[in-house]
This record gives sequence, C-alpha cells and structure tokens, in this order.
Amino acid sequence: MEGFTSLQAGRFTGCTGNQLRYWDKIALVKPSVQATGGRPGVRRLYSFRDLVALKVVNSLLEGGMSLQRVRRAFEYLRGSAGLEEHLSGVKLVTDGQSIFKICKTDGDIIDALKQGQMTFFIAIDELAGEVDQGVSEFLRDRDQFVRTLRAAEQELRDESEPAKRRRRGA
Repeated sequence: MEGFTSLQAGRFTGCTGNQLRYWDKIALVKPSVQATGGRPGVRRLYSFRDLVALKVVNSLLEGGMSLQRVRRAFEYLRGSAGLEEHLSGVKLVTDGQSIFKICKTDGDIIDALKQGQMTFFIAIDELAGEVDQGVSEFLRDRDQFVRTLRAAEQELRDESEPAKRRRRGA
C-alpha cells in the first residue's frame, strides 16, 4: 500500500475531511506520501506516522486544546528533536491550556508551551496502536473481499465452460 487516502485517514483517526484539508493548508499535519501541491484532483496520501500525528492532534483538540496551542506544541516538538522521536515512546499531557511531553526514559516533563499544569494523559503509543488496529482491520477486510471476489469470478468462469461446450457441440 502506497499510503492512506483522506477518507481512510479520517476513518482511522476520527478527523473530518475539512480538518485534514485545513491542517494540510496550515502545515500542521501534511500528508507525507503525496501532497496536493494546490493542484485540484490530486489525492492526499498519508503515511502511518501521519495517521498517528493526526490522531494526536485530534485527541488534543478533543481534550480542550485550542488549535493555535496544538500548532505551537507541534512546532516545538518538530524543532526540538524531530517529531518522529516524539511519536514513539512518549506521553503528552494537557490541561487544556498547555501541552507537556513526558519522557519515559528519564522521566523529564517538558512544557511544549512553557506554561500550565498536568491533568490528563494522551499516550501516543496507545493512539498508534488504535490506528494500527484500524489499519489492520481494513487490510484484513480488503484482502477477504478480494479473495471472495476472485472466488466468485472463478465460479462464473467454471459455470460458463459447460455452456460454451454445449454451444460448440450444437
């Protein structure tokens, strides 16, 4: 699979199509496999890591964070050591005002917005697991559909062979 379409990304992360388009436009979470580049008719294709980032953004917004604060936190996370590092093995904590990064290895708590206190956790690895489960179910369902379709095609071919033979013999 090359990447996940906007429809699939929305299904796996709970984001709307409008959110995906807007977050791409403001460069909050851009599709890394294929961006539209402003060209109509070009599909956005997201990587698995993009889906995790989308799920994190959506969870923070649902937790009461403003889009501006989420954007500032993501800019900090991208700039400090790269967002890739932050999307595995860490927890993000928010109180609706600030976002804190908790490092599992050394226990450090870093305020991505330089203010506020902790009240609830978003475990990025758990969100990644949820996205992975959704993707796995989708792939399993797709593979089952393709197998069923091929079996039905084969049955049709097998059923039509005797009819062809009867026509030839007549």
